[in-house]
Amino acid sequence: MPTAILTGPAVPGSPLEGHLRALGFDVHTVSDDVAAARLLASAPAADRVALVDSRFVGHVHALRLALTDPRFPAAAVPGALTAQPGARAALVRAVTAVAGAPGADAGTPAAGELSGPGAAVPRPASATAVAAGEPLADRAAAALDADGDAVQRPELGSLVAAVPADPGARQRAEAAVAAVDDEAVRLRSAVKARDGFFTTFCVSPYSRYLARWCARRGLTPNQVTTASLLTALIAAACAATGTRGGYVAAGVLLLFSFVLDCTDGQLARYSLQYSTMGAWLDATFDRAKEYAYYAGLALGAARGGDDVWALALGAMVLQTCRHVVDFSFNEANADATAATATGKTVVGTPTAALSSRLDSVGWTVWARRMIVLPIGERWAMIAVLTALTTPRIVFYALLIGCAFAACYTTAGRVLRSVTRRANRTERAARALADLTDSGPAAEGVAALLRRPARRLPGLLPFAAAFAGGAAVVATAAFAPLDGPWPVVAALVYVLTSGLAVARPLSGALDWLVPPVFRAAEYGTVLLLAARSEVNGALPAAFGLVAAVAYHHYDTVYRIRGGTGAPPRWLVRTAGGHEGRTLVVTALAAVLVTRDTAFPLALTVLAVAVALVVLTESIRFWVSSGAPAVHDEGEAA
Repeated sequence: MPTAILTGPAVPGSPLEGHLRALGFDVHTVSDDVAAARLLASAPAADRVALVDSRFVGHVHALRLALTDPRFPAAAVPGALTAQPGARAALVRAVTAVAGAPGADAGTPAAGELSGPGAAVPRPASATAVAAGEPLADRAAAALDADGDAVQRPELGSLVAAVPADPGARQRAEAAVAAVDDEAVRLRSAVKARDGFFTTFCVSPYSRYLARWCARRGLTPNQVTTASLLTALIAAACAATGTRGGYVAAGVLLLFSFVLDCTDGQLARYSLQYSTMGAWLDATFDRAKEYAYYAGLALGAARGGDDVWALALGAMVLQTCRHVVDFSFNEANADATAATATGKTVVGTPTAALSSRLDSVGWTVWARRMIVLPIGERWAMIAVLTALTTPRIVFYALLIGCAFAACYTTAGRVLRSVTRRANRTERAARALADLTDSGPAAEGVAALLRRPARRLPGLLPFAAAFAGGAAVVATAAFAPLDGPWPVVAALVYVLTSGLAVARPLSGALDWLVPPVFRAAEYGTVLLLAARSEVNGALPAAFGLVAAVAYHHYDTVYRIRGGTGAPPRWLVRTAGGHEGRTLVVTALAAVLVTRDTAFPLALTVLAVAVALVVLTESIRFWVSSGAPAVHDEGEAA
């Protein structure tokens, strides 16, 4: 159980101790700062600890934000400070320093004599600007900051957190607490500040209350996420019936699944139940739900005599490539700094200026959010069209809408990249290299060409990737499948893929390299399966692309979680994008004329990839030491 240490003069009748117990803390009261240092040092090593001034006046949710959020090693509001086990050593140092110089009092333990968690010989804390009479929590927080140990200070908004210095100030603080509805603020803060139009106006107004209902019944965000997945899978099964009643039920259930998808994040923010596992489940289940629903629609259409597997696979390819564009661009620019021109920093671009002008016109903000077809608008469109039309129309609308959104967002990002000169970091180049998913073949080519590649133009990575990708896709689209040309084009693709990653991906357009590789691999599989005209080839290709896409999403979520890319052995075992492309083209050339051999080979490859990547992914996320986060969802 976490430990809360109450310091400072006691305040009779204060509800503070009850609030802390309600938040799950074991509360201890100490007489002075030295006693607080002793108790802090002796607290169990695996427990969170908190220092709270007994005079604290504020909202319970202000304390909750400061003392129970699992994402930050240390956090504070005025009069309250908390530290998780990872920050305990730093907190012991800070409190020991601000409580009094070691050995200054007979009852004060020397720094090196502290027993308990993190009690290794501490370095002296830096001097702070906080006066000695201020609460111990505030002085310790200032010492942590001064010593380079970051303390998170949550945005409180209208919430109150204060340590009044006299009775008059206490009365004013208590009046300020009474004037603000703590629960209303908590409900509002459970909803993301920036979301799509459909989510903001059609879901969040009531899903926040569903989140509160779940919290009061002890449900966790992971349980709600799982319920959302199961609901979507049932919706896919209803769509697979191919009946009008099934389609109507599928549309309704898909919308309810999206409501639950919003609720899990709101529940996490409402109750501060963030976790690494939750972030992974929330992110991957979104993709699983949508793509399973595509498969259900395709199965339902097949029952009615309409084969739309190519459209279903095309929608999955387009949507996945859109996400990769988002991820790559964000990773490339997350920590980029503006370059300088003639001694002055380049601080803006024409596209950024236009965006700022449009933001000043309120309705354009919502219009721009809607035209990129974010998940709320997209799922609403799919649900309504499923209930009222046919799977073919659903996929036509999805392909047209997503294609327009992809062109709009990608064009804007390309313009920003070519007009804004920026210095990209080694971290960004490494992240882009990981996102390329280069296998042994591309790595070998890159090693051979690394030295000459450095002397080639800056557009080399993108140009090489695009040329090779266009060649393999065009050959898969037009050349005879049982001839040598698809395999030759795949070999060329291996060479250009190696050339593209032969030097660091730090150029203006190098963030486009991973999306080009995704489009080339997925597009080749789609075209080969569609042109084979073999029964079962397209569903098998759908399964293969789904397994590979999972691997690529998993790579993204690991990088975003700060844990780095999957291990190299996994990438090499899966073959890399260029290796899989070569294998699929070779299989098509050899097996396309042998009835069911090609679909069977694709199925075996899909199962093999899925087993390898799923096993490693589950092992990693279950045992991961990644920081606790909660995925806020992608714009697309």
